[in-house]
Amino acid sequence: MKVLVIGGGGREHALVWKLRQSPRVTKLYCAPGNGGIAQEAECRAADVKSLESMVAVAEQVQPDLTIIGPELPLTLGVVDEFQRHGWPTFGPTRAAAQLESSKSFAKEFMQRHRIPTAHYAICKSVDEVRAALSHFHAPIVVKADGLAAGKGVVIAKTKEEAASVATEMLSGKMLGEAGTRVVLEECLKGDELSFLLFSDGERVVPLVAAQDHKRVSDDDIGPNTGGMGAYSTQTIVDEKMRDWLVHHIAQPVVAGMKAEGAEYKGVLYCGLMMTARGPMVLEFNCRFGDPETQPILMRLESDLVDALEASVGGRVSDGDFRWSPDASVCVVIASGGYPGTFEAGKKIAGLEQAGALGGVKVFHAATSKRDDVYFTSGGRVLGVTARAGDLANAVERAYHAVSSIGFEGMHYRKDIAARALKR
Repeated sequence: MKVLVIGGGGREHALVWKLRQSPRVTKLYCAPGNGGIAQEAECRAADVKSLESMVAVAEQVQPDLTIIGPELPLTLGVVDEFQRHGWPTFGPTRAAAQLESSKSFAKEFMQRHRIPTAHYAICKSVDEVRAALSHFHAPIVVKADGLAAGKGVVIAKTKEEAASVATEMLSGKMLGEAGTRVVLEECLKGDELSFLLFSDGERVVPLVAAQDHKRVSDDDIGPNTGGMGAYSTQTIVDEKMRDWLVHHIAQPVVAGMKAEGAEYKGVLYCGLMMTARGPMVLEFNCRFGDPETQPILMRLESDLVDALEASVGGRVSDGDFRWSPDASVCVVIASGGYPGTFEAGKKIAGLEQAGALGGVKVFHAATSKRDDVYFTSGGRVLGVTARAGDLANAVERAYHAVSSIGFEGMHYRKDIAARALKR
């Protein structure tokens, strides 16, 4: 079968890598892909901000199955459009993807369906922000309502800072249209958890859990990013907690969306905070997380194509997945200055040495290739991912591989999974 992956980051490289292992895949395409993905799939030029561009690629390749990687195409309605053309596509429709594309929709949806989440207020003006702040204690989380590529969340230490950030978001100068409404939230304390599930519109099946590291620097210091690393182990979530999350969060989301006329098919990413009051939803994503996909797929031992088809075909079941008991970890290597301004076009050294290490896979997030040399082409450049029998060895392998790689200005966190190792 012919399979098309839409996107060009580290998540898409991990999907391509795993799909390539399926004996059922005879031709694998990625649009637009990147320098690393091009070694494992045929890359086609595409603009993920344009439905016409993505449809044009699909018309050329006539895929038997398409997987949507990034959030923007889902928000534009690429699944609806591909379905109209008769191309089986993994992902939610535009209406269902509102769970990610609008923070205010998600918060009101959770309130309607009694899904545990933080106390919040939705504000459309500076006056509404100032009035709402009287109901909060600092620190306060300020979120842009729309898609902001992982940069639309600020944890304000004071009410004054929260008012300032919200004002900047509402002005449109900070995040454009994404900030035309803001959500204020109480700041929850606890361990974050990335809990992903496959849904067929009615049933849900959980994947193995992972933990992301959002802040740019060690010890969770600095601004939020798209994610600087993640790890996955058997022990993050025990069976009892996994079942609770399925029955009290995931299943009510899928049932609620169906009841509201927006059937949810695809992968549902529940970003959770494990608080003293119990698990609370921080956010929903309507696609695979990045970088969580990298360590999660490193642990998948069954055929990903079968699971994707089961979701599209309305027959998701527990038998779709077989997981390794091993631990896995991904360390993101970023450009100097990320998540702020940075320079691209830096020559990358050491990729062959890193990739030759046992149990290691280097996923490319933002690279280009010219004359057999790789160059940086974005903020998060590589996701160095390793798997081993336990977390300590997986971490050691990943950082050993990272030490082989070099480019001007590169930076990465040196404490991925450190809290888990201490425990």
